[in-house]
Amino acid sequence: MSQVRGYSGNWIYQLVRRYNTQAAEAYLKPKKKNLGRESLLLNVDQAQLWQLVQQPAPEGGLWNGRKVAEWLSEKMGLPVSRQRGWQYLQQIGFRLKKRRPSHTDSDF
Repeated sequence: MSQVRGYSGNWIYQLVRRYNTQAAEAYLKPKKKNLGRESLLLNVDQAQLWQLVQQPAPEGGLWNGRKVAEWLSEKMGLPVSRQRGWQYLQQIGFRLKKRRPSHTDSDF
């Protein structure tokens, strides 16, 4: 069988058969929602986190996933990973605000 844009004829026939037999079910089903764990942060907690990151970070520096994870661990009484802390920063729309360095020989 010849190739049609990188797909073999056999694969195309399988797709056509699947579409013809399952079109209504396969394409009209509502998408599955995330069945994973619920978020640790409720809306109230997210608002509290937003207010917290508007203030200077403890120990100086910028807010990051580790610092948020430590705060969440204390608040919830559960261990929270650095990655989860960073995900919550992204979820609330937090962006690192740091001035870009300028060249020493520039006019500005």
